Amino acid sequence: MLVYKFGGTSVGSVVNMNHVKDIINTKEQKIIVLSAMSGTTNALVSISENIEKRDVQSAKRQIAELNETYNTTVYDLLQDKALRRDVSDYVNSIFSGLADAVNRPFSLQLQKTILANGELLSTYMFSRFLQQEGFKVALLPALDFMRIDNNNEPDNFYIKQNLNRLLSSQPSADIYVTQGFISLDADGAITNLQRGGSDYTATIIGSAIGADEVQIWTDIDGFHNNDPRYVNDTKALSHLSYDEAAELAYFGAKILHPQTVMPVRELDIPLRLKNTMAPEAHGTLITNQIHGEGIKAIAAKDGITAIKIKSVRMLLAHGFLKKVFEIFETYETAIDMITTSEIAVSLTIDNTENLKAIVSELQKFAEVEVEDYMSIICLVGNQIIYHPDTPELFQILQDVNVRMIAYGGSNNNISLLVNTSDKLESLQKLQRYVFDGNSVLV
Repeated sequence: MLVYKFGGTSVGSVVNMNHVKDIINTKEQKIIVLSAMSGTTNALVSISENIEKRDVQSAKRQIAELNETYNTTVYDLLQDKALRRDVSDYVNSIFSGLADAVNRPFSLQLQKTILANGELLSTYMFSRFLQQEGFKVALLPALDFMRIDNNNEPDNFYIKQNLNRLLSSQPSADIYVTQGFISLDADGAITNLQRGGSDYTATIIGSAIGADEVQIWTDIDGFHNNDPRYVNDTKALSHLSYDEAAELAYFGAKILHPQTVMPVRELDIPLRLKNTMAPEAHGTLITNQIHGEGIKAIAAKDGITAIKIKSVRMLLAHGFLKKVFEIFETYETAIDMITTSEIAVSLTIDNTENLKAIVSELQKFAEVEVEDYMSIICLVGNQIIYHPDTPELFQILQDVNVRMIAYGGSNNNISLLVNTSDKLESLQKLQRYVFDGNSVLV
């Protein structure tokens, strides 16, 4: 069995849904994981924010506008009158529930419940569309099998047992449609896997059923060797290892949710990235196999804060680093990069929710400097720290103020910290140094 995941753009219009229908019209049995239609999650976030602010009129207006958008889509998508009426009734019931939520006290749980409606709408509508087109299709409610534990990790045993039970109850279906992103928590309340979590849903499902392959379909033809939003003439990568893909996803490549690789890597299930608008393109195939050495791709991660922690003594005392790390652990704040010198440690974080409290704790035994508006530029490739041409990339030091370098912590990753204002120039210069035909780094 195969698992296909389609993002919001892929199901964002009637035209695109027809593209998806053509893509999945193959003989293999498959599970289709869908995101909300493009723009829906942002609209639902805005609605929940207006409920929180008690701006009832704005929330009601947004609900009515979104309801009308969906009614129009249903009318254009479905010609079968019975199915059109069924889906219209479902859509209107969802928006009726949202209208009722406007008058309820705001809570984070209410917000999560509101956000779940995007995926519920897209999957119900698309499954009925496939039914109209003659497919043997079954709708699998993700809330009947997807659950996370108290550590916000997938409850793999629960997922596997319940998903396979649902599949065996409807064995005649060729295509199963389910929701990405949404889940239950350990207490049975509706939660989600955060933005981009539909990718993660797909590989969790792939692991649970032992899929032959998981395919992530978006609006770009796989991982590129640099960020095409900022750099011209980037190229799609045909193959990556799991480790290389995980590094790129974590350090800013938007095509893939950072946690996506983990479930399939353990079972060596191939993960393929494809373009809905160009299905004939090869895309990027991610497996355990290694293809070549040296730098393959560059990614950038914004929203980075750098913290310099200087010991009040002349030399780093025994236990100094332990005390530093314990503070970040207490406040559940992950560290991206770290370098040390004789009397100081510098590190970066991307979550500043508890920054004030962290700095306050650190200042009890050290001098602390904080700088924001930073970006991490990550260069990824198999065994790049050993590749003889890698040192050539440091030509960038002549042109850009690199604030920190992480080299050697991973065989597959070199990270550079720069001011966000220098990010664009850095990406473009590295593209020339690393991938330009005149460079030794090819």
